[in-house]
Amino acid sequence: MPRFTSPKGGEDASSHHLYVANCGPAVGFSHETIASVFGMYGEVEGVYAADESGTRVIVSYHDKSSSQAAMKALNRHPCSSLGGRTLHIQYSVQSLGKVNNTASVPVSTSASDLDIPGLYLMHDFVTPQEEQELLAAVDDRSWYHLAKRRVQHYGYEFCYDIRNVNTNQYLGELPSFMSPVLQRIRSFQALSRAADMSLDQLTASGVNEYPPGVGLSPHVDTHSAFDELIFSLSLAGPCIMEFRKYTTGVWQGNSTSSSDLENQISGLNFVKKAIYLPPRSLLLMSGEARYAWHHYIPHHKVDKVNDSLIRRSARRVSFTIRKVRRGPCRCEFPEYCDSQK
Repeated sequence: MPRFTSPKGGEDASSHHLYVANCGPAVGFSHETIASVFGMYGEVEGVYAADESGTRVIVSYHDKSSSQAAMKALNRHPCSSLGGRTLHIQYSVQSLGKVNNTASVPVSTSASDLDIPGLYLMHDFVTPQEEQELLAAVDDRSWYHLAKRRVQHYGYEFCYDIRNVNTNQYLGELPSFMSPVLQRIRSFQALSRAADMSLDQLTASGVNEYPPGVGLSPHVDTHSAFDELIFSLSLAGPCIMEFRKYTTGVWQGNSTSSSDLENQISGLNFVKKAIYLPPRSLLLMSGEARYAWHHYIPHHKVDKVNDSLIRRSARRVSFTIRKVRRGPCRCEFPEYCDSQK
């Protein structure tokens, strides 16, 4: 896939290529759909992922006049053909050099190999029979449809637009099918800190279903929304989860409609690590892993683990179990903390 970058000083401000933020597979629009929309302004040679977020693309035209027409018509305007989303567009140029941090990274199968403080992975946390029972339980209930996946909320509903919960909207206790999982978390000695949690107040803030090729954009779970320990139980299919810690500037990754989208990936350097999450495994993010590392699922259909290529299953369901925070966050990572800014 070609690589692109922003025009440098002295270069023509316009080009054949447009960097388009606020659209892409992660928000429900395929590259084919985007090409069709932008094709109204001229011949589109290709649509490419701008990065791994799934929310930004490069649209390449055959000629510069077409990109100029699209820029004039679509930049900072709601696009009815793309769900009314306001697009943020810049000109881009094809890069012949290497792009920082785009190379693939080795994938670990153990959390200890990543050396991220507070990250733990427990294989076979539930049995195959329990996995089937959990899947049957959620499939017996109604799903809420997002652009590219379906979700269910228990305890409190998670609001994706503000990345927080409404504590005034209590949905009731966690369902009984979660009891064995919660009990096992309490009794697992390696998680002695979890035993101090009032697990009856935990929120399963989403049962997320990811079809092949659909991932999760980089983010840190909002500090003020949830307490320190965040658990993610993977069912039905495997995936790769990647972690980023930014070393130049801080990107919270929570903006979806602001002009800040244009600068989110400019001037940022980061350390990048990856872990393989097999079915029936439980991931715990705590401490630094929870508060300071962005986590995300790349938008891949095939993952490379060591020397093996693993095709994603037709379905992956994750149970994310968190405790709603009462009061502001007082963590040791104020640069990432919305309560301490």
